[in-house]
Amino acid sequence: MSQPALVCLPFAGAGASFYRPWSSDAFRSELRVVPLQLPGRERRIDEVPLREVSAAVDDLVGQLPGALDGAARVALFGHSLGAVLAYELAARLTATPGVEVARLFVSGSPPPDCPRKRRATGLPDDEFLARVAEFAGFSHAALDAAEIRELVLPTLRADIQMHEEYRSGVRDPLPVPVTALRGTGDRLVDAGQAMGWAKFTGRDFGYAELPGGHMYLVESSAPLLRLIERAVR
Repeated sequence: MSQPALVCLPFAGAGASFYRPWSSDAFRSELRVVPLQLPGRERRIDEVPLREVSAAVDDLVGQLPGALDGAARVALFGHSLGAVLAYELAARLTATPGVEVARLFVSGSPPPDCPRKRRATGLPDDEFLARVAEFAGFSHAALDAAEIRELVLPTLRADIQMHEEYRSGVRDPLPVPVTALRGTGDRLVDAGQAMGWAKFTGRDFGYAELPGGHMYLVESSAPLLRLIERAVR
């Protein structure tokens, strides 16, 4: 049986390029990394960013036939906002003939039934960025440059709104194995919330913590990639 493609969904403000280093020779031998791109960033910078999860998943579904290049087995990974997108995309794919979802990896995210709080949406720019940095435990240095900040702020605002206003329309547990992940020092998502994903799968469930805070995967991706490889294999 062929190894699946690993479809990667972005966290708030990120683009597909974040995942491209995952396609190193060592990792590519097990999985083909397929990062998907949402409007409003990188090569799609001229497109209006989306503010609703359902619209974003519609966009992602439209990209898949070309991105998968015939792969029939798919694993999905998403962090924070990306976890929500990966979950909703997995629900769509389970109803798609000819596609097997091998495993869903949800990272740095409470489960779909956990109410999201309006922490940053609607705040003035400086307060918005400070609030995002506070709850994420991470701030990109590029945001200190006024020209770059003006370019990326609309997309980051749209992503945060999409996440904070998310309400799932999926009613039944997925017929897909799920692994929930978090950084050991994550102050945004606690262990109980991460393990709450267990009731959203009708298959096996795994839980793991990796060193770091909410944005642990920015600090070091190697342990995460090894974990993904073992779980999918």
